Amino acid sequence: MTTDTSQLPDDLEDERVRDLERLEVLDTPREDRFEQITRMARHVFGVPMASVALLDRDRLWFKSLQGLDLVQVPREESICKTTIVRTYHHPDDPTLIVEDASADPLFAGLPGVGGDDGVRFYAGYPLYGPAGHPVGTFCIYDTEPRTLDPDQLVAFAELAEWAQRELQRADELDRAAAMQAQLLPRPLTGLPGYEVRAVCIPAFVVGGDFYDHYPLRGGLVVTVADVMGKGLGAAILSSAVRSTFRGASRVMERFSHAATCSVLDTGAALTAAAENLADDCEHTGTFVTVFHAAVEFATGSVDYVDAGHGLAAIRRVDGSVAPLAGTGLPVGVLRESTWQAQCTHLEPGDTLVICSDGLLDLLDEHSDRQALYRFVAGHATPHDLIEAARALAGGRPPMDDVTVVAVRRCEDA
Repeated sequence: MTTDTSQLPDDLEDERVRDLERLEVLDTPREDRFEQITRMARHVFGVPMASVALLDRDRLWFKSLQGLDLVQVPREESICKTTIVRTYHHPDDPTLIVEDASADPLFAGLPGVGGDDGVRFYAGYPLYGPAGHPVGTFCIYDTEPRTLDPDQLVAFAELAEWAQRELQRADELDRAAAMQAQLLPRPLTGLPGYEVRAVCIPAFVVGGDFYDHYPLRGGLVVTVADVMGKGLGAAILSSAVRSTFRGASRVMERFSHAATCSVLDTGAALTAAAENLADDCEHTGTFVTVFHAAVEFATGSVDYVDAGHGLAAIRRVDGSVAPLAGTGLPVGVLRESTWQAQCTHLEPGDTLVICSDGLLDLLDEHSDRQALYRFVAGHATPHDLIEAARALAGGRPPMDDVTVVAVRRCEDA
């Protein structure tokens, strides 16, 4: 029989729930990385049900549940609440094994226990929050009484450790995603005669795409970059790329007066940034495609450099699209590379559009740039273009990061 334990003291339960809340996982969608664990558990142990669950103040919520169609159950109707309390009393042996719940007075009266298809066997292992409090459980269930032999107990603990790592990873990635979102520039408003809209949608929790835009010397500087790879590694490097490019542009603004465009010599700025990034790219074995542009407000002149990006165009006021040629190498391919700026011009009503190849993948599985140009031609304003990109990514989850920036010179400029 299972020994009954008292409820946690209120102050300890408050600390435990705060630790749960730090994870920011409650009520998030199902994720395959957790589903893999519960599928594996059913296969390894030959049980009909397995779960990864989090215990809130008044409910047990399932992040993953195989074998039952449930989202949550009241806390007092769960065996997992006993696993959580047991963890504080037996920290060196936190596993709760109930060989036949229907014969245990502590659990026999719970809904879903016993009967023809109810739970008889239960094994639960605690999962911990960032501060070390037990906040959830990894569990397997059977409709027949059973035991776990020593080898099965080891396998059960190893699967629980897998679930724990994924829970920690969720916490770390969510924090990284929040930080990456905070590093994106705030929307620009009040520009004289110009409208700017942008979006960046990572394929995973975090990504290697980024964009930046900021006023500079009577104009606007825009950067779109795509770090090779996906996920956390690319996101870390993209942060360094962003700060390096902004820093190089600020230095060029202060000390250079020979820019083709009076705003910024983007070729010189990109070359300077690449020199600073050379060691990072070499050590990590990666490269970065970049489109770096400066728009002069008064004239509509655009000074730009394309370092292997190749996905920029101007949508003219009549709906035609003029691609901007880019022949430069990506940053990080050759250490001594230099880049020369090119020039174009925005007439009133024209829109400069820069995107990443994640949008191209959503538009056409063969990566046909003509599909991109048709998409750009079909949206006359930055707002419409960005909302259409959001809708594409929402309807078909992207396999690569999706970034779009649109800078329009207003028709009455």
